[in-house]
Amino acid sequence: MSKFYEIEPTLENYWRSIILFGRNVASYKFALAKSLYDLKDSGESIITLDKLAVPFSKHIAEHLILCDKQGTSASSPVLNACREFNSHKISQNELIKLTVQHGFKYVIDAFHNVHEQELPERFFIDERKTKGGIVLTDNFYRLGDTSQYDSLVDETESRWRLVETAWELNLPKHLIQIDYKEQTHELIADNKLKRVGVTGARPALNGYQKGRCFYCFREISIESNHIDCADIDHFFPHDLRKCDPEKPINGVANLVLACIDCNRGENGKFAKIPSVKLLERLHNRNEYLITSHHPLRETLMMQTGLTADKRQQFLQDAYNCSTSHYQINAKWQPKAQGIAIF
Repeated sequence: MSKFYEIEPTLENYWRSIILFGRNVASYKFALAKSLYDLKDSGESIITLDKLAVPFSKHIAEHLILCDKQGTSASSPVLNACREFNSHKISQNELIKLTVQHGFKYVIDAFHNVHEQELPERFFIDERKTKGGIVLTDNFYRLGDTSQYDSLVDETESRWRLVETAWELNLPKHLIQIDYKEQTHELIADNKLKRVGVTGARPALNGYQKGRCFYCFREISIESNHIDCADIDHFFPHDLRKCDPEKPINGVANLVLACIDCNRGENGKFAKIPSVKLLERLHNRNEYLITSHHPLRETLMMQTGLTADKRQQFLQDAYNCSTSHYQINAKWQPKAQGIAIF
């Protein structure tokens, strides 16, 4: 997955690699990321474990209220402590003490490791033995000054919600699907027995597109009140169902984020058929989704194919079907507004 950040080796993309592709056996990675967001403006670069434990335990306790399953294991000392805190059985001081003792044994070491590979840039240094905590690097502060920083905060929360919901459904992975609800712009988890709203589609997809329009690579926002807030677009239009009613039009494999100009501007896509080059780009984007693991991996493989070749053929079949239905030769593609990032 080094290709994700090597194409455009920015701090934002290194950070996104951690959030999207880092190992998920518990939610501690997300809690640590959100704690660092909280502590960015504290004025301190040395963050002792007792200071780190305050936001770390707070975020876990809050998410336990949303979803009691916060890992592949049923319990842990920190999760149990947060549950006891939520039920008023222990004080915050006791919670912080237990978090310092048990909360950081693995997550600090594993944070910068993505697919068994250490990232070339670090956002903190482990100084537990010498300074009793971690030291934030200049990289982290530079990350906070980027235009994408607010989006990264939303993307972290969104990814956490997706992962914990998949754990909570507690069924075989192949039975869980993630679909899009157009009325609310929300991703829905469905295991055939229970249908649950999980997270907004924009923050869930934005990281995989690196904060850029899928079609022209112009920088976009996912903030609803922002002038450049991205549209959620169906790569293949709804009319594809006239060819095959079983096509997952609202599945994540067919959803992309687009700038307003590309989606509905004067020369926008609307219901036009994108070019073959854009079809290849969709396949590449979907492979990023596949490598982010549960639950997006299982959803895409179930909907589009178990191997990369089968998934590519699935998209090609849908493309051929759309082209045949519209009976046009000219395909739509906008002028590039940035470098090709996937």
